[in-house]
Amino acid sequence: MKILFLGTGGSMGTPVIGCQCKACSSKDPKNHRLRPSILITSGKKRFLVDVGPDFRAQALRYGINSLDGLLLTHTHYDHIAGLDELRIYTFVHKKPIPCLLSKESLEDLKIRYHYFLPLEKSDDVHEPKLAFQLLENDQGQTTFEGLELSYFSYDQLGMKVNGFRFGSFAYVTDLLDYNETLFKALEGTQTLILNGRRFKKSKAHISIEEGIKIAKKIGAKKTYFTHISHEIEHEEASKKLPEGFFLAYDGLELIN
Repeated sequence: MKILFLGTGGSMGTPVIGCQCKACSSKDPKNHRLRPSILITSGKKRFLVDVGPDFRAQALRYGINSLDGLLLTHTHYDHIAGLDELRIYTFVHKKPIPCLLSKESLEDLKIRYHYFLPLEKSDDVHEPKLAFQLLENDQGQTTFEGLELSYFSYDQLGMKVNGFRFGSFAYVTDLLDYNETLFKALEGTQTLILNGRRFKKSKAHISIEEGIKIAKKIGAKKTYFTHISHEIEHEEASKKLPEGFFLAYDGLELIN
């Protein structure tokens, strides 16, 4: 299994419009962060986790010419705003794109994307077509288009968010409030991807410092922080991290 970071930025990306801070004015490509998303390659299949507003640029940059499925963590703008861009895959595959998500996320999508949801029989090729597979519980195991995974949920400011685990690799974004259920779900994880907006806690995300504590409690061998704010300059911040902890960057590939 291969994991490609399509975007590692926060909700505004980096650089932030109008900002001249060190990260935003940096020429280091590791400080240029599109909105958060990963691409998982398993065998010959490719799966997208979240589809933010930068997806078109990401797809062109990394040559994502086909897609076998979409997994959604939740429905905040920076994780779903690229849904319309998926219509090209309807053209390519001549069928709806499989989409794995919670019941709560689907209900929210029906409001936000009312012009093509709920799905009805239509020959309009200008609309993205999705075939939904629902996560029926707060946690569990499932197979999605041949991809075996486990899932678990947590709360972020009243919104249900799903984390995903693929064997010894786990993707956990927008983590804020959690309990011991999280640690049970992540027990045995070797490679952890975790949101790390900044070193100090914000109102919507855990801090990098708290993320380090979580990863150590889980026993992950390697932890990569994503969903990174422009307050973080890559080279400087990387020097502050303990062994086994890294700042992810756009284009980084991991082999699991």
